[in-house]
Amino acid sequence: MISLRILVCGLLLAAAGVGAQTAPPANATGSAAQDTRDLKVVRPDAKTVPPAIPRSYALVIGIASYKNLPAAAQLQYPNRDAEDVYTALISPEGGQFPAENVHKLINEKATVANIRHELEEWLPAVTKDDDRVLIYYAGHGFVSGGKAYLAPFDVDIHNIAATAYPMDTLGLDIGGKIKGKWKVLITDACHSGAITPEADRTQVNQTLLSLQKSLFSLTASRDREQSFESANWGGGHGIFTYYVIKGIEGEADTNGDGIVSADELAEYVHTNVRLATSAQQNPTSERGSFDPNMVLAYNPSHVKGANLPPPQYGNLIIESNMDNTEVWVDGKSQGVVNKGTPLRLPGIEPGAHTIKGVHMGYEPDGPRDEQVYPGQDTTVTVRILIARNRNHAAVELFDKGIEQYNKGELTAYKKAAEYFKQALAIDAKYSQAALYLGRVENALFEDQKALAAFRVAIDVDPDYTEARSSYAAALLDAGDLDEAVRQLNLVTRRDPGSGMAWYLMSQAYARKGDYVDGKTAAEEAVKLNPKNAEAHFWLAECQRQLKQPVEAETEYSNYLTLSNFDSGLSGKMNYYMAGYLFGAGSKKRAAQTDIWRELRGQANLGMCDCEWMQKKFDSAIGYCQKALTYIPKDMFVNYRLGVIYSEKFNQANQLGLLAAAKSHFSLVIAANPDANEADRARKYIKNIDQVMAQQ
Repeated sequence: MISLRILVCGLLLAAAGVGAQTAPPANATGSAAQDTRDLKVVRPDAKTVPPAIPRSYALVIGIASYKNLPAAAQLQYPNRDAEDVYTALISPEGGQFPAENVHKLINEKATVANIRHELEEWLPAVTKDDDRVLIYYAGHGFVSGGKAYLAPFDVDIHNIAATAYPMDTLGLDIGGKIKGKWKVLITDACHSGAITPEADRTQVNQTLLSLQKSLFSLTASRDREQSFESANWGGGHGIFTYYVIKGIEGEADTNGDGIVSADELAEYVHTNVRLATSAQQNPTSERGSFDPNMVLAYNPSHVKGANLPPPQYGNLIIESNMDNTEVWVDGKSQGVVNKGTPLRLPGIEPGAHTIKGVHMGYEPDGPRDEQVYPGQDTTVTVRILIARNRNHAAVELFDKGIEQYNKGELTAYKKAAEYFKQALAIDAKYSQAALYLGRVENALFEDQKALAAFRVAIDVDPDYTEARSSYAAALLDAGDLDEAVRQLNLVTRRDPGSGMAWYLMSQAYARKGDYVDGKTAAEEAVKLNPKNAEAHFWLAECQRQLKQPVEAETEYSNYLTLSNFDSGLSGKMNYYMAGYLFGAGSKKRAAQTDIWRELRGQANLGMCDCEWMQKKFDSAIGYCQKALTYIPKDMFVNYRLGVIYSEKFNQANQLGLLAAAKSHFSLVIAANPDANEADRARKYIKNIDQVMAQQ
C-alpha cells in the first residue's frame, strides 16, 4: 500500500560549470519544452575506453527519526534511502566512489554539529579543484523567518534558526568552500505541512532550485505536490530516491555507453516517478551551465553501443512461498521478500533478466530468465521447495574436518583441509565445507586458496552472511580493503545484528585511515557484542587517532581485560571464539602467528600513546615497556619511548633520560632504516649528541 510522506520533497542535483545560462521554459508536464531543450552530447561507443573519473568524495545524510519532533512528523525511509545511496555510490558498477571517501550521517549521527563539521571542515579540507564531490540529504526541510533550512536530527522547531542548517549556507559551502570540477548535490529535503504552513512549500522548493544559479538542479516534485514513499519500491523507499538509486546503478544510461550523465539521470527519474505515481508527483529540472562531460556513475556491464533509443521501463513483482527469501536480479541482491508480501522492483529495463531466489539450507530457485515488457508489470513467483539433503559420506568427512579444525594446530589444520576438500568433492554445494576450508586455508597463510573457497561458499548460498564476513576477513588479510568494505556493507544491510561484520568493518575503516566511520562501526560492534575484545581494540584505535585519549584508554583497558588469558593454553595459531575467527583480518605476513601477543602489545602501545598525549610521561613509559614484553623490538614502541624520554629530559634535565632516548631511537633505525620514524629518530639522535656533548 502506498503511503504519503506528510511532506513535500525537493531534490537538487547540481554540477559545477562555467558561465550561467538561462534555463529553457517548462511545458505543462514540468519538463523543458522539446524544441528548446539543451542539446545532449552524442558520445562515441565507450566499449573500449571507460570514462576518466576524478578523485571523488561524498557525504550521505538520511534522517527518518527526529529527536524533538512529534510522532506524526517522523519519517519512514530516509535512513534506508541514504544507506542505499551509499551502497550505489561505492559500487564498482555505480558511482565508483572509494568507500573511505564517503561519510555517512544516519539518524542520531546527523546532528547539526556533525553536518556543519562535514560541510564546512571535512569537505573543504580534503577536496581539490579537479575532484568530483557529491552530497546527498534526505529528511525534513523547514522555513523560519523567511529562510529555508535543512533539519538535522536534533532540530528544535521552536528555535529553527539555531538548530537547523540554512540552505543558503549550503549553497555557499558548495559554491565556495568545497572545491571540485564536478559538484553534485542531491537533497531530498522533505517539508512537512503538518509543522509549517503549506504556503511555505513553494519557498522550500524554490530555495533548493536557486542555491546556485549556475548549477544543474532537479527537484523531487512540483510545488504543493506530495512526495510518495512506500514499501512497494525496493522493499521500502521514497519513490523519488528509489529511482535516483536505480539511475546511478546504470538504469538511467539510455544511450548505452555505460555512463550516467546528469541529463540522463534527470530524464530517467522524471519519467519513472511520474509513471509510478500516475502523474501525482512530477520531478522538475532547471538547467544551468555544467560540464557536459560530468560522470555521475559508470557501469561497464551496461555498455551497448551509441545512440540507442531510450527504453520504456517495466516493473518486476517478486512473490515467494517462504519468508526471508533473498532475491537476486542480474547477479545483484535486490532485497528480501516474505510470504504474502511481494517485493516490487520498478524501473527495470525491458528484455530478459536473470532471477534467482535463495534461502539458506535450500536449493535456490533459479537462476532463470524472465522477460520484462515495456510499461508492464511482470510477476515472478519464487518457490523455495527443496531442502538441501547432504550426502552421508560428505557429512562424515565434514564432521571429521571440524574435529581437526577445533584442535587449532598446524598439523590439524592441514588434516582438516583435506577432509573439507573431500567433502566438497562429493557434494560441490556443501557451502559449510567451503566456508571452513576457507578458514583453514586462511589460517595456513594460503590467501588465494582461502579466497577461492569463500567465493565457492557465497556462490552456493549468496545469503550466507557468515561466509561473506569470513571472506571479508580474508580480504583484509590480503590487503584488499575496498572489497572487504563492500562485502561487509552487504552483510550489515542483510543482517544488521552481525557483531562480527561490524567489528571487521571497523578494522577495515581504521586500516584505511577512515577513523570516523571506523569508530561508528566499532561502537555498533561493541553494542551488539560487548565481550568481543577486538571490537573494543579497534574502537580504541580509532578514538586514539581522533585525539580522544581518555575514551581510547577506556576501550584499550576493556580489550586487555577481555583478552587476559594465556594464549599458549589454547594451542591455536588463530583463536576461534563463538564460532568466529579471533584475529580475523589481523594476520601478519611474517613468522608471527600469535595474534594474541601482537594485539596485546599494540593495546599497551595505544595506552602509552594516550598517556603521552596527556603528558603523563611516567605511566606512558610503563605501558610502552609492557608493550615490548609482547612485541620486542617493535619500531613504533621504541620511537614513542624515545620521544617520551626526550620530553621528560626537558622537564628534569637528567642526562640518563637522554641516554635512554638515544637507545630507543637507535632501535628504531635498526628495525627499519627506511621508515619515516627512522629519519626522525636520526634527527633526534643528532640533537641528543649535541646536548650531551655540551654537558
